[in-house]
Amino acid sequence: MGDKNHLYFGDNLSVLRRDIKSESIDLVYLDPPFNSDRDYNQIFTNKQGDKASAQIKVFEDTWHWNNEAEKLFLETIEYYSNSLVSNFLISMRQFLGTNKMMAYLTMMAPRLLELYRVLKPDGVLFLHCDPSSAHYLKLLLDAVFGFRNFENEIIWCYRQGGRGKRNFAKKHDTLFFYAKNDNYTFNSDEIRIPYNGTGGYVNNNNGNVVNGKRYKPNPKGKIPEDWWDIPALTPTSKERVGFPTQKPVALLERIILATTDEDDVILDPFCGCGTAIVAAQRLKRKWIGIDVTHIAIHTIKERLNNEFGFLNDYKVDGEPIDIDGARELASNNRFQFQVWAVSLLGIDYKSDFNSLKKGADGGVDGVRYFQNGEIGNLKKCIIQVKSGKVSVKDIREFDSVIKRESAELGVFLTLKQPTKPMINEAASAGFFTNYRGIEYPVIGIVEVKDLLTHKIKPHNIFPD
Repeated sequence: MGDKNHLYFGDNLSVLRRDIKSESIDLVYLDPPFNSDRDYNQIFTNKQGDKASAQIKVFEDTWHWNNEAEKLFLETIEYYSNSLVSNFLISMRQFLGTNKMMAYLTMMAPRLLELYRVLKPDGVLFLHCDPSSAHYLKLLLDAVFGFRNFENEIIWCYRQGGRGKRNFAKKHDTLFFYAKNDNYTFNSDEIRIPYNGTGGYVNNNNGNVVNGKRYKPNPKGKIPEDWWDIPALTPTSKERVGFPTQKPVALLERIILATTDEDDVILDPFCGCGTAIVAAQRLKRKWIGIDVTHIAIHTIKERLNNEFGFLNDYKVDGEPIDIDGARELASNNRFQFQVWAVSLLGIDYKSDFNSLKKGADGGVDGVRYFQNGEIGNLKKCIIQVKSGKVSVKDIREFDSVIKRESAELGVFLTLKQPTKPMINEAASAGFFTNYRGIEYPVIGIVEVKDLLTHKIKPHNIFPD
């Protein structure tokens, strides 16, 4: 693992088993998919060609009992044959049958066991979930940690969100707090809040009576109760990075301040847009993040650079760093290759996130807007990514897409070397002249290897 902060692009179960040492982590925070039957992500394929049930890719949080779930179930109860978790899975299967919930619990069980393994003896874990699976997850956590090591069920209350029509409006998430033993860190003075603050009671100079005894309130305030009134992010919040299910930094800061000290190591195995990582960085903790989507990895890198102004103070594993790695990613998962390849062009997912969808995309894999002269005169460049065999037919079809989208420019990003007829066909599309009189080819063919070797740099592709 080393001393550097670390981002891993890949299946967290594989990363945990391969790269994270036993008893090396002070705090695990995980915000896994909730099994909420809402669209967020799809299943990823790992380097071995097996479907990784770690997380679902942008945007489907729906689980199914299939051959992959059956395989993982059998592997888990055999690999951890002497654990309470194996007995839990067998009992749950008898109770639930083979359905979505059972598939979800089968995914979570081996990951929680590995997270327990990597925690230090005085380490703690916070699992973030919603009411759809909370009751089952608590039983699973009891099996992993032992029910005596349960510390809190914390209710995170918020006012934002949906409205109830035939039931009460759902306005909370649940965080389960477990410790590996009784010696865990709890920095009460770091998280105190005013007595007359949110969720508190009014302070007075005479003290308060508890169990018949009078005491003076702590001048620093009180320790928060097990329900936290921390606002969720609004659509216009400055924190927002355009990522679904993003949590507020204030929520993670309270967890980190309470249960760790400076230089402790925080692990988030479903790190998404990196809120736990940002909070850890702000509070001078070390961190490890794992995510199975390149959208997440790219978003975190941008977020770290924007807030802290660095790109090299951490290590990234799992991203292609050469053409062989790019070919491997394309072979294993074309959609993730597409997302990664577009990121090489510096596409900003905060504005273009919704254009990156698996499925019928009409030949548009990314969009880049540029200003041509005076303010407000925005022009459009579209990006198409190809990881397989390419021919002159692809260029002709791309030319039609550019016209259909009313774009001034198009970038054809290819993993394979373009043919001479392709280059000639692209040249016949002509040039766009910007306000400075500089000409840009209407169809620019760019090879992935030239971006990886910095032979071509993104700022030379797009008009400024």
